[in-house]
Amino acid sequence: MMATNHVDIWDACLQVIRNEIAPQSFETWFKPIKPLRLDNHILTIEVPSQFFYEWLEEHYVSLLKQAIMQTMGEVGRLEYSIVIDNNQPGNPSSVRIPASSHNASSSRSLNNHIQSSGPIPNPFVIPGIRKFEVESNLNSSYTFSNFIEGDCNRLARSAGYAVASKPGVTAYNPLFIYSGVGLGKTHLLQAIGNEIKANTPRRAVLYVSSERFISQFIEAVRKSTVNDFMNFYQMIDVLLVDDIQFLSGKDKTQENFFHVFNHLRQSGKQIVLASDRSPNDIEGMEERLLSRFKWGLSAHLSTPDYDTRKQILMSKMYQNGIELPIEVVDFISHNINSNIRELEGAMISLLAQSSLNRKDVNMDLARAMLQNFVDTVAREITIESIQEIVGNHLEIDVAQMKSKTRKRDIVQARQIAMFFAKEMTRNSLKSIGTHFGGRDHSTVIHALQTVSDLMETDKMFKQNVSEIRKRISLELG
Repeated sequence: MMATNHVDIWDACLQVIRNEIAPQSFETWFKPIKPLRLDNHILTIEVPSQFFYEWLEEHYVSLLKQAIMQTMGEVGRLEYSIVIDNNQPGNPSSVRIPASSHNASSSRSLNNHIQSSGPIPNPFVIPGIRKFEVESNLNSSYTFSNFIEGDCNRLARSAGYAVASKPGVTAYNPLFIYSGVGLGKTHLLQAIGNEIKANTPRRAVLYVSSERFISQFIEAVRKSTVNDFMNFYQMIDVLLVDDIQFLSGKDKTQENFFHVFNHLRQSGKQIVLASDRSPNDIEGMEERLLSRFKWGLSAHLSTPDYDTRKQILMSKMYQNGIELPIEVVDFISHNINSNIRELEGAMISLLAQSSLNRKDVNMDLARAMLQNFVDTVAREITIESIQEIVGNHLEIDVAQMKSKTRKRDIVQARQIAMFFAKEMTRNSLKSIGTHFGGRDHSTVIHALQTVSDLMETDKMFKQNVSEIRKRISLELG
């Protein structure tokens, strides 16, 4: 028996729709709709906003037509009531389905009707973003052309460029970029956005920090505009989120980001995330969200080697119109080896001292600057920097340490690096294992015990470990 009231008819339509689309799309775009009335074979439904209406018209009009046809037959028609200005319904305007009368002109007539009713305020407003003209929040100085490639970042840069060339098309969705501080995460994240905007200016690209996302969500909850908040983020074509680890412990924000993430990915939109740690090492995050972070590609930025540091410094000099003696460039590149931010800071400090003291930049000034600079900078000892120093000392490539090989010299280098990683960083056994090719914590425990035993029984081994310790202290001190 065919339903005869508006609630039953809409419930029947929802059953048809539910079977045709993804659960998250159904929850986002059809659950909020309310049936209002049935009059002369016209079903009136209430939608939360004009944007909501436009999305339905653009993406689901055929499905709505199918649902009305199956539920009400050929005579069935659909009418929208669009909520305007704090839940006050505007005068409903008809968009008739099936499609013999649903065409561009009917859509225009509805839009004209809405516009003639007065301006529709957008209750979700980000400074710099008006309605659907998205301000990307990108820094134009962050580009691929000035992102120096080296062994430390080649995978991440290549994946980032692939994403920028074909957003939402590659298997790298999401692209998850992670590293310690000052190694180029934000630069790469924004370079992807700038490249996409350069290639397709009309694409909606948004760079946002996780702190900004959290504060926007809190404000939306306070103002009861969460639907508008969600609608805004779900219309973005390329979403770039920095420092995603700060969502840890924010359960409600995580839930809403989960829905945004699902919607964008199911819609073929691109997501790029940056973090100071790998997905495996983020605590306080929902497991379902972490599993989605791993769907695409996780790319690590490690500490740059000497040659890469020198290229980065030369590039910074060129960008700022600065000239330094080559021996000074070599000296800074060799001694500032923690991160790129400190490298740039050392260059600026040197130039400032030269200007203030009215002295030419030379090696004496560079040595004096470096002494003061290193004394005031808190150096970060990371697993990556330990791996690099151990590898250089033992002439073992870091990639070999992470490989599955069981060659004795490589296994020993791996165990020594694990030993210092446990001693000198705050990383867990699980995290250390992850940094060495995804090994489990029991492997790390075995490595720690092996190194301790050999130091007690093998004088040459103990001396070698002692030399590595001094080198780590000197270089990362």
